Amino acid sequence: MRQIEHGPDGSPDSMRVVDGARPEPGPGEILIEVHYAGVNGPDLAQRQGRYPPPPGASPVLGLEVAGRVCALGQGVGEWKVGDMVTALVPGGGYAEYCVTPASHALPIPRGMGLAEAAGLPETWFTVWANLVGLGRLKRGERLLVHGGSSGIGLTAIQLARHLGVQALVTVGSEEKARFCREFGADDAINYREEDFVARVKEITGKEGVDVVLDMVGAPYLQKNVSVLRRDGRLVLIAFLQGSRTEFDFMPVMLKRLTITGSTMRPRTVAEKAAIRDALRQEIWPALDAGRLKTHLFATFPLAQARDAHQLMESSRHIGKIVLQVRG
Repeated sequence: MRQIEHGPDGSPDSMRVVDGARPEPGPGEILIEVHYAGVNGPDLAQRQGRYPPPPGASPVLGLEVAGRVCALGQGVGEWKVGDMVTALVPGGGYAEYCVTPASHALPIPRGMGLAEAAGLPETWFTVWANLVGLGRLKRGERLLVHGGSSGIGLTAIQLARHLGVQALVTVGSEEKARFCREFGADDAINYREEDFVARVKEITGKEGVDVVLDMVGAPYLQKNVSVLRRDGRLVLIAFLQGSRTEFDFMPVMLKRLTITGSTMRPRTVAEKAAIRDALRQEIWPALDAGRLKTHLFATFPLAQARDAHQLMESSRHIGKIVLQVRG
């Protein structure tokens, strides 16, 4: 099968199409004929040597796919050969075939194409686990999301709308701010033009927000704490600008704050299956009904994976980038 390989220097230019062995599904797994694969920040980090795959996972990049189930491992009963699915995968998505636990797959939402569906699992698993699970986000609260125009950011906006939560986001341009407002954000703050701390306090009447979802890291840590109200929760999902900083913990004590965070890939099969089940019950019906949406920014052929990664690194995109593996 065709698959993407990357070189030890970790550059986008080191990515190329090579021939690889088609994987076989083990017990409890399905083999997916990949039509589209999502491109995500962890893929870039793995390519750069900063996010190695867990033991037993494919070294090939790619954490989400959409395609056709073409083989079943022992004991799989919920899917059959020929089913069209989208799935979170432990690795190996940038290839013509990929294996994943059957319990990590979901049906294609009604009326949605495979390209759009390929961009759902990584963001929805991540946002649900971190905002609902760790962040305990609930109806009537306020949420601040950094990177509002990213795939994660747009998904967080949609989840906020679904839960009845006021969503504020930070973005790097007025174009992205307009898009996020149109996509459902209650307000968008251009951090290049405004101090997001002052703007959040202005928007909320100095009350602050209940939850912050952050992927920036160290430079924002103290600022994030300053905009949280009493009993607020700061949820960290990435450190795009570093993970080390000097920090004053006093506001954490005075406001009874919670600081937490997680990554998706090291979670157990059972933990990811529980997230899948929650999404299937709570989110997929809304996707089927068209009440929730996604935004596909660009599609690249598999052979142009380098260009897809360069686009993501540029931060010029809004929403999801996917690779077309099959025509």
